[in-house]
Amino acid sequence: MAIKTILTEPNNILRQVSKPVEIVGNDEKQLMKDMLETMYDANGIGLAAIQIGVPKRIIVMDISKDNEEKNPMYFVNPVIKNKDNQRTTYEEGCLSVPNQFAEIDRPSKCEVEYLDFNGEKKVLKAEGLLATCIQHEMDHLEGILFIDYLSKLKKSMIIKKLSKNKSSRIVV
Repeated sequence: MAIKTILTEPNNILRQVSKPVEIVGNDEKQLMKDMLETMYDANGIGLAAIQIGVPKRIIVMDISKDNEEKNPMYFVNPVIKNKDNQRTTYEEGCLSVPNQFAEIDRPSKCEVEYLDFNGEKKVLKAEGLLATCIQHEMDHLEGILFIDYLSKLKKSMIIKKLSKNKSSRIVV
């Protein structure tokens, strides 16, 4: 397994629409293992393949608490089948939008159809944080970031701040 570099906004790759996976083979399994290790290393709870520069419809998640046993989840070609009309608000952050947080309103429940780590077809009914996380990560597959739900002013302020931080970094 390997820790990959997480792309940060602004970056055109993050705005790409990811491509469906034809088959869950060894390469995809290795990618999911690398994604999970990268996510854990960055203290995240979700990561989409596009965030490490791979435009495949794959996401990994683990919303377990620090004191709980790890519970990694793998979603290949996820599709949301149903979304609840009731909405809930969570303060969201993103590994690709470092140190920025905002309250985002999303459906409180959703049903997602996907292939698991072994390529088996599954359906999951999610609610609360899990539903929010699934929707957040699936947005990445469409080239959407959580800041896209904010006002133009808030979004441009965040992007300006991120651009400034990027340009002031020195890579040796």
